[in-house]
Amino acid sequence: FPLNLTADCNAVLKALQPIFQEQGMTETVHNWEDHGYLATYIKKNGSFANLRIHPHGLVLVDLQSYNDHTKGREEVDQLLNKVEERMKELFHGNIKRVKRLPAILRGGVIDRYWPTADGRLVEYDIDEVVYDEDSPFQNIKILHSKQFGNILILSGDVNLAESDLAYTQAIMGSGKEDYTGKEVLILGGGDGGILYEIVKLKPKMVTMVEISFDKWLIIHFTLNIDQMVIDGCKKYMRKTCGDVLDNLKGECYQVLIEDCIPVLKRYAKEGRMFDYVINDLTAVPISTSPEEDSTWEFLRLILDLSMKVLKQDGKYFTQGNCINLTDALTLYEEQLSRLYCPVEFSKETVCVPSYMELY
Repeated sequence: FPLNLTADCNAVLKALQPIFQEQGMTETVHNWEDHGYLATYIKKNGSFANLRIHPHGLVLVDLQSYNDHTKGREEVDQLLNKVEERMKELFHGNIKRVKRLPAILRGGVIDRYWPTADGRLVEYDIDEVVYDEDSPFQNIKILHSKQFGNILILSGDVNLAESDLAYTQAIMGSGKEDYTGKEVLILGGGDGGILYEIVKLKPKMVTMVEISFDKWLIIHFTLNIDQMVIDGCKKYMRKTCGDVLDNLKGECYQVLIEDCIPVLKRYAKEGRMFDYVINDLTAVPISTSPEEDSTWEFLRLILDLSMKVLKQDGKYFTQGNCINLTDALTLYEEQLSRLYCPVEFSKETVCVPSYMELY
């Protein structure tokens, strides 16, 4: 409750006390002179409430309940309704707004809460854990969302959902490229979405290099894909990958489960060139110290090696990060001027449904 005036802490406390006492809750009050009151109310079943009264005009009520059934939720709503009514009676229209947040469910079998790239907490409509395994490199989860379908989550990072064709299309050039008869190299992409969509376009050959054992990736939070990701996706993400992950080699594609850095170095030495290189390894780091962050060093290495296997008129596609991380994205653009060869670049912003943010 933000107020239009300063709060009489003692008056608020006395007005709300009876509501909690009626619930059989025991009270403890802390008074910090100019910093307001904190009152805690504890029930015999372990439920408790915190009432925080700030003298500048803010009253907060937090309630934690161990009742996870309909009756318990109704009791919580009834208590909060009474608090709201009493506050309105006490302040006679001097409440700027009343904001009641949905309950956060902690410790459940299904974890619905995942952060966006810019640090906002999102609650997904997840109703099933489809796949949950630990590989030598990362934790792999595939969770089912009512609106997004199955979602691939790697070490707490939302990677791709079955709803996210917009991401795959964007990292392929948003329908503006002709892949017919072309040589394509995909770095990462273990969900199979990019490979599946490109194979439809009749390329000459697509090579997907699937894992990097590089020390930087193992240390950092954005690990690359591994064989267990492929295994999970080919079984539970078929709306994304179709049947291309059923076999590691097809008529116009091959999947290499190898460290991508030696592969890139080998291709450069052999003089093998590609019309397109698509980097789906890792997002741009959010660190603003690229000289000290080893993930930036990894990205620079991948960029340089990719340019060495890219035809002069070829194109390199990669993901950036969410639109709110402007500093990191600007720093990434600065890295492009440090490559051994001059490059031109363009960028596109798309809405990726399961990310719940612009990318």
